[in-house]
Order: sequence, then structure tokens, then C-alpha cells
Amino acid sequence: MASMLLKSILIVSPYFFFLSVQTKSKKTLARPGVKNIVLVEGVRTPFLMSGTTYADLMPHDLARAALQGLLHKTGLPKDAVDYIIYGTVIQEVKTSNVAREAALGAGFSDKIPAHTVTMACISSNQAMTSGTSGVQTSHRASSISLYVCFLGVLVCCLTCLAFCSFSLFPAVGLIAAGQCDAVVAGGVEFMSDVPIRHSRKMRKTMLSLNKAKTLGQRLSLIGSIRLAHLSPELPAVAEFSTAETMGHSADRLAAAFGVSRLEQDEFALRSHSLAKKAQDDSLLQDVIAFKVPGRDIVFKDNGIRPSSMQQMAKLKPAFIKPHGTVTAANSSFLTDGASAVLIMSEEKALAMGYKPKAYLRDFVYVSQDPKDQLLLGPTYASPKVLERAGLSMSDIDVFEFHEAFAGQIMANLKAMDSDWFAQTYMGRKSKVGTPPMEKFNLWGGSLSLGHPFGATGCRLVTTVAHRLKKEGGQYGLVAACAAGGQGHAMVIEAYPQ
Repeated sequence: MASMLLKSILIVSPYFFFLSVQTKSKKTLARPGVKNIVLVEGVRTPFLMSGTTYADLMPHDLARAALQGLLHKTGLPKDAVDYIIYGTVIQEVKTSNVAREAALGAGFSDKIPAHTVTMACISSNQAMTSGTSGVQTSHRASSISLYVCFLGVLVCCLTCLAFCSFSLFPAVGLIAAGQCDAVVAGGVEFMSDVPIRHSRKMRKTMLSLNKAKTLGQRLSLIGSIRLAHLSPELPAVAEFSTAETMGHSADRLAAAFGVSRLEQDEFALRSHSLAKKAQDDSLLQDVIAFKVPGRDIVFKDNGIRPSSMQQMAKLKPAFIKPHGTVTAANSSFLTDGASAVLIMSEEKALAMGYKPKAYLRDFVYVSQDPKDQLLLGPTYASPKVLERAGLSMSDIDVFEFHEAFAGQIMANLKAMDSDWFAQTYMGRKSKVGTPPMEKFNLWGGSLSLGHPFGATGCRLVTTVAHRLKKEGGQYGLVAACAAGGQGHAMVIEAYPQ
């Protein structure tokens, strides 16, 4: 009887519910023998719609600005970083390793190695986790050496197995070289000026011209050029494996999960409205001011545009016409922008006098069918990373999911809430569970803030860290989909105040 009364009070009274949540004791995810990895700081340039104020720049200009902003905000000595990793998707051919060019331009020591990674919309996620994997396993590596001393042949076998592990093998090299105490990771995308190639036939002719030794050979090659040779090749907007654009996939996915046009427009309006409020309330503290050469200082995102349901309803389908539900208003827009984060071992951060923002805990990458499940990365990745961390959906205080399309987000939420989907496609006994909307993307998302492909991951992680501090939460979950049917999820833990 008493337990029933207590349940009634908790259901009826929001006040008692609030107390029950706030006083719930949560364990830390720190693990014996594993170094803690911390997010010290994260910054980004304002995210701008392509073709606007950044139009005359190059990708490395934005990446350099983000790195300089990180240096300025942290006071980090320019030679105190061990490695720099940047993510990008559509590479500028003049700066194929944009990480290195941006780092040199930002004034980092030329002794710091830098490389660039690409994994579609989760490129900067990959940059962050590539940079942290060595730190995460540093104590494990030293543990192995101890086991070798005590367990001999048995541990030699285990060590051989360990060297086949993706996470441990590169970590051993990094730790042995002493390169994993401080890493800068980031990402950049510049959609205002994408590389456009000559046709393949024209490229072959030009290469042959370069090798021609006589005037007759050159004239013959020039005479072979036809009008069709001059047709340019644009960067691919479709999946190579399926020849289908992501917008088409989003439209089909929304239809498969019964996501209506109304639901998509409502979610998009929510994203823009929350982003506008966060911007007005100065919550987007990762945004740095950037003086664009020859133009004004840019200090805020310019794609945040709350509309009305009536105005959004007037837009025609953008991909599947005339009956599709994905429109320009409920899709993320082409965006220019860059981000950067400073990640350290906790010991290094504290030794340098920093107060970290959050712990970076477990992460996973997943992949699935790129035709019918292209954008379901969050559904597959979220339960895996939670299980690795020993958490459930109810433990998470802050959710930040990448919003490629409103239809993609809503389809993921419905998939996560479906026992049938979990049993049929994920090999699970029951559904993953749905993030509560009162904890979900409360400062806007990619639909409103913008989505520079290579830079979004760092924005998501930094936003989780800031929201955990602002809202008093302990655990955050980042999740994102990516081209190729891939996905990523990461658990973040608040740093003690």
C-alpha cells in the first residue's frame, strides 16, 4: 500500500519527480588501469550557408581560423600539442592534407605531425577518436608489459592477439613515441567552391599532351578534342554503391517508417526555434568571431531561420516529386565551417592548469545496408555504445544527434522505439528506446545551425559538454549517421565542477 502511494505521488507531482532525478546517484565511468581522456575546449567558426560571406575563401582558411581560435581561447603554447588530425569530405586538391596546411597557417610548430581523415558526415568524429585511442589504451599497453614479465608465453600469445586489434595496435606505436598526451582534432567543409574536374577523356588528352615530344604529336592530340570532352564532372552527390542521393534515401526512409510531412516540418521548426533561442541566450559558446579578409567580422551562424508551419507547407518536395516529403525546409543546408577541439589525458590537462569540460568515454562505429538503411546509424550505434559503457537510455541526461534531415531523425526515433525493428534487423530481443525530447538537441541541430560535413562531429561533442554543465547532467550521448550506411556514437561524462 505504501509503495503504491509513493508511486502515485511521483506520478502526480513534477516536483517530486524532479527531486528523484536530481538526487539519483550515478557511477563514474572511470576504469582501473585506463587513462582518463578529457575534452579541454572546443571551438568553431560560425557556420554559414554556402555562397555567402565565406564564398571567396578556401577550406584551409576556415580550418586555420578554428585552430587560431582554439589557441586564443586556451592560451595553449603552439608547440604543446603532440598531433593534429582534421576531418573533411570534399577535399580541395591544392591542400589535400588540410590538417597540415591549416596547422602551419595557424602558427603551430612545424614539428607537430598532422593528417586528414574522411568518413563522410562523421569525419571529425573519426578525427577525435583517432586522436584519443592511443591515450585510452596507454595503461593497457603498460599492463601488457607487466603481464609479459609474469605470465611468459601465455601473455606473448595474448599480445599477438592484441596487435591485431584496431584500437590497440596504433596506440602502442603512439605511446612508445610519446605522442598521445595532447591532440587537436577538428573538421572543415567548404561547399562554396567544390573541385570540378574535366571529363575523363579530356583529362587523358591533357596528360598525353604533357608527355608529347613533338609538335605533330601535340597538334594531333589537340585535333582529337571534341565538344563532349569539355563537359565537366561535378563532385558526386549520389552514393557510389547505390547511385541514389541522400535526399532520395531520406525520403524513402521517412516513407518506410510512416513519417509524415507534418512531423518533419514540425521537427525542423523545433530545431530552428531552439537554435534561435540558444543563439539569443548566448548559449552557443563554442562559436568564435572570425574576421573574413576584405569583409566584415562574422560572429554567428546565419542559417537559423525560424519560419511558420504555413510557410513551410508551401514548399515543394526536393527529391521525390511530386509526392515526396523531404523539402528544403526540413533538410540541412549546404554549409561552410570549421571546428577544433583540444583533447588531453587528464593528467596532462591538470598539469598544464586546465579545467577540463568533460570526459570522453566509450565510442563505436557501425555500418549497415547503404540502400535501405543509409541513415540509421544512430539506431545501430546507440545501444552498442551504451552497452559498452554499462548504461541505459534512461541514464543519459543530454542527447545530441546529427540532424541530416528531419525525416532521418524521426525515422531513427521510430526505429529505436520498435521491438519489431530491433528483433528483425538488429538481432536484439527488444527495442533500443527513444530519447526523451525534453533532453534532445535542445540548442538546435544541423537542420538549423548548419552541417559542414567534416566539422559537425566536434560541434556535437562540444555542445554535449556545455549542456551537461549548464543542465547539471552527468552523461551525454552523441550519435550521427553518415554516407555509406555508417554511423557513430559516443558517451561523454561531465567533468566534476
